[in-house]
Amino acid sequence: MSSTATPVAQSTPEPASAGIESVPDTTPAAAGTPEAAGTPGTEATEPSGAGGIGTSGTETSGTVSAGRQAATDYADYRLVPARHPWRWVGTAVVALGVAGIAWSLATNPRWEWGVVAQWFTAQSIVNGLLETLKLTAISGALGFILGFILALMRLSASPLLVSVSWTFSWIFRSTPLLVQMLLWYNLGYLYEKISLGIPFTDVRFFEAQTTTLISQFAAAVLGLTLNQAAYSAEIIRGGILSVDQGQLEAAAALGIPAWRRSTRIVLPQAMRAILPTAFNEVIGLVKGTSIVYVLAYSELFYTVQVIYNRTQQVLPLLLVATLWYVVITSVLSVFQYYIERHYSKGAVRTLPLTPLQKARKFLATHAPATRETTQERGTR
Repeated sequence: MSSTATPVAQSTPEPASAGIESVPDTTPAAAGTPEAAGTPGTEATEPSGAGGIGTSGTETSGTVSAGRQAATDYADYRLVPARHPWRWVGTAVVALGVAGIAWSLATNPRWEWGVVAQWFTAQSIVNGLLETLKLTAISGALGFILGFILALMRLSASPLLVSVSWTFSWIFRSTPLLVQMLLWYNLGYLYEKISLGIPFTDVRFFEAQTTTLISQFAAAVLGLTLNQAAYSAEIIRGGILSVDQGQLEAAAALGIPAWRRSTRIVLPQAMRAILPTAFNEVIGLVKGTSIVYVLAYSELFYTVQVIYNRTQQVLPLLLVATLWYVVITSVLSVFQYYIERHYSKGAVRTLPLTPLQKARKFLATHAPATRETTQERGTR
């Protein structure tokens, strides 16, 4: 038995009267009733989302959009700062400690700040300071140049170069700097003359007395340079090894020469690992120059010793030397910050702010509100 569907004529929908909203009947119909099954000849109401035209659907979507707009309007919201009670407790404890130390330094007469101010810029102290800076500059430059050569020797494929580099670092890192200083200063006891010529022959191009060549300054530079080179070699070698080997292989595959691979790819990235430790070594070298006093060389610390042995003002003059060492290391730390910031390009998405930029940002963020801004906030 077959059945054929009889088309039902759809009646033309009547336009809604002005000001009268048609509200659909949302009361569920009972199962089995004509309303549930659909009465022949009646028209089924289509939802607005299915393509039909429905006034209620338009009003609902408009209401949702208005609600979303109202939800995103945060003008009347009150900002509540995050509370960090333990941070304030820690800050208060540290502030009390700093205030106590400052009060002690300012009120204890035994520091003799007047004597410190008197000797801080004295001519003899300034001369000793210049000698300290000269020792640091010469020994640091020669030490890092020799350390770079030793690092390349250590990374070479030659067993002899690797052995010589390793032995050099092992010896000079195993002996105290004081012992090295005294050894170089007394080198004339072991070798009366120093000559330069062809080995194992009598041909000599240069010859001089050891005591004439190895002066106090020469012994100080020699000891500081060789000691610095032993540590610099390991620092530079570690920085070179920190560069990914795949980058070198890719550069070699592109046909880039070995020299350009080293200067353009390896060293710029190795500097990020080398610089922090290298600057620590330079700062240690500044303070390590004070050990030259055993050679009676007139650097800063030896000059201070000579003065307080004569005036018996030990503590104030030691404080003078301490303050000058603090000034030198502070200047080096500033250079370290900006050089590390330069070589951090490519390693971070944005460069860290400089102290001046941080200060400007802080002032811009915590600046007092203007009168117009205050009035605008009051009218909301």
